[in-house]
Amino acid sequence: MDQKKSRAPWYAVQVRARSEKLVAYVLQNKGFEYLLPLYSIDRQRSDRVVEQQLPLFPGYLFCRLDLNSRLLPLFTTPGVLRLLGVGHTPAPVDDSEIDAVQAILKAGVSPRPWPMPKEGERVRIGAGPLCGVEGIFVGHKKNSRLVVSVTLLQRAIAVEVEADWARPIQSQPRGRIAEPYVGTSKGWISPANATPQSVTMALVGSTPTVEQPF
Repeated sequence: MDQKKSRAPWYAVQVRARSEKLVAYVLQNKGFEYLLPLYSIDRQRSDRVVEQQLPLFPGYLFCRLDLNSRLLPLFTTPGVLRLLGVGHTPAPVDDSEIDAVQAILKAGVSPRPWPMPKEGERVRIGAGPLCGVEGIFVGHKKNSRLVVSVTLLQRAIAVEVEADWARPIQSQPRGRIAEPYVGTSKGWISPANATPQSVTMALVGSTPTVEQPF
């Protein structure tokens, strides 16, 4: 089945630095459905201002994958390093987090990379172009932002919002806090500094990473 027509889960693919666009182009030509969130910045050159598009999650892109098929074309793509996951198994990114990122991209607002929020109030936007999007509310009334995170990456993006649009919601965890693992050439290591606060937007763990298992 063509991956473009499937509803396979989204997985986070780590790629070499500054190769995100090239990997996305090759994966598209191979028939994979991918998501590479970008944002625009203006760079001053000697004689003009140039607009550039940069990845919102540097070093990563997302790809719909069926782990039972078509993995060889993925891992033979120049620049692809590994899939992220928990323990020895690649783990899908939560659909709600991908949906939130896509909603921000489609809204025509100006997202920027943002540190993972360690604390903050979970809200749902009740008005404006981001109506229905959930995330963490940070800042003050005149400088407020909605932060949307991808927990598996321990990365986040933020967009400015009107404080009056935010509606507090009760956070309901959708999974336990999983034991985090980092895959290395010597085996799987549990980071000593992992804390429950590293889990945001109700996913299953902190920063587990899977070495290329295929």
